[in-house]
Amino acid sequence: MSPHPYAGQLAPKSVLINISELISAYYTRSPDMQNHAQRISFGTSGHRGSSLHASFNERHILAVTQAVCDYRKKAKITGLLFMGIDTHALSYPAQLTALEVLAANGVEVRIAKDFGYTPTPVISHAILTHNKEGKRKCDGIIITPSHNPPSDGGFKYNPSHGGPADTDVTDWIEARANALLEEGLDKVLRIPIDEALRAENIVQYDFISPYVDDLATVIDMQAIASSEIHIGADAMGGSGMAYYRAIKERYGLNMEVFNDTLDSTFSFMHCDKDGKIRMDCSSTYAMAGLVARKDDYDISFGNDTDFDRHGIVTKSVGLMNPNHYLSVAINYLAQNRPQWKESLDIGKTLVSSSMIDRVAKALGKKVVEVPVGFKWFAEGLIEGSIFFGGEESAGASFLRKDGTVWSTDKDGIIMTLLAAEILATTGRDPGEHYQDLTASFGAPLYARIDAPANAQQCARLKRLSAEDITATMLGGEPIETILTNAPGNGAAIGGLKVVAKNGWFALRPSGTEPIYKIYAESFISQTHLEQIQNEARTIVSTLF
Repeated sequence: MSPHPYAGQLAPKSVLINISELISAYYTRSPDMQNHAQRISFGTSGHRGSSLHASFNERHILAVTQAVCDYRKKAKITGLLFMGIDTHALSYPAQLTALEVLAANGVEVRIAKDFGYTPTPVISHAILTHNKEGKRKCDGIIITPSHNPPSDGGFKYNPSHGGPADTDVTDWIEARANALLEEGLDKVLRIPIDEALRAENIVQYDFISPYVDDLATVIDMQAIASSEIHIGADAMGGSGMAYYRAIKERYGLNMEVFNDTLDSTFSFMHCDKDGKIRMDCSSTYAMAGLVARKDDYDISFGNDTDFDRHGIVTKSVGLMNPNHYLSVAINYLAQNRPQWKESLDIGKTLVSSSMIDRVAKALGKKVVEVPVGFKWFAEGLIEGSIFFGGEESAGASFLRKDGTVWSTDKDGIIMTLLAAEILATTGRDPGEHYQDLTASFGAPLYARIDAPANAQQCARLKRLSAEDITATMLGGEPIETILTNAPGNGAAIGGLKVVAKNGWFALRPSGTEPIYKIYAESFISQTHLEQIQNEARTIVSTLF
């Protein structure tokens, strides 16, 4: 698909959302439970939708919040519930709705002071910190649709391990929430918002200080400060705006923070490939504004709206491909954290670059390859069996300097600060380090293609088996492996991956949109990559 005429251009007024209309629809429209698209549905990152499409409305939040309260009772979770929201226009009204239910259910909730915004990784960090210190297990809710367009809302639940909930949890919450909706919300406990905000169990909390003060345990903040490198931090109008300002002040960094005021239309953004506003910090189109300023800073970076993803911009290459930066981060961390055990492994999703495998082999490290979804890394990070978990969509986290867990959700803040540490300690930016890796291991070409797929087709792709693939060659090479389960943990992929010596492709349906995705990579050439993609398309055509 060719780029939209607006792609990479500053968003014109014609594409900006009408916030009043959006919030009005949140309170006035009700879902049609016979329409699957308007039911509660947890994908890989929680429930997402738009009030304009009756898929993210007050009734949804009443039901799903009550379902979380019911799940907490079932799982005997009695500690604090930490709640964070991002800067999407629907997040604040959704928080107020959720508080009405949480207060009525007697849940002890901690929300940001002055109704501020809280990044996803900060909630994970808070859960883990309090679970280490107390006997009653804590959990969290983050109201965010991640990098989705401004018209969207989202709701995520993180249980007591601090990371995204597994499917056994989300399936239960989803089923319970939809049942509550079908029953007319009769079993939802709720009190008026003014009473909820006065309730003793709803408490405003300083999320910023504990997280910012703790950063020195995971990042060499002193090295960054003493180097005096000039840093550009694009807050992209997201939930970490106040965090970058606090980090600059706390550690005395030579850092310019911008796009750090609330604008829920995100009018400062450049349009994505399809002409929509999308706060995707891995998109060269969405990040065109920061890329244009790359020479103004020694290193610069941005984050999506809930700050769980990272976009690294260097003087040497501009916006780094997420796979490239993951490879650099892994290679650097493995050689610059002397307190880490030699036996630590590396976690990657099966659609991440094979460059990671080549780097790991050179380091003498094992790769634990899991399905798409950061939830698969939570156990390894808590146990300290993996030092890094990363996925191709620009999300990652890693251990503290002493080898203990930092977060079990993606942390875009430590990933951006790591880029500054790499430059500060080595004198070369991550883009230059990636060039070293390609000189040693080859230069892979990676791409993802999205194509429309209806519910039946998506269900078909989820049920694929190795026997569905009759081809024996891929890109002119013998097929070595056909995977329907991830080798790292045996979990179902929800699609499949076909691997040859110098290339691979993976098929999987989206968990949140009516599309399927073809991921492909070649270590030979662009022509070879396109050959792999064409062969993947041919295979898909025989399946539908």
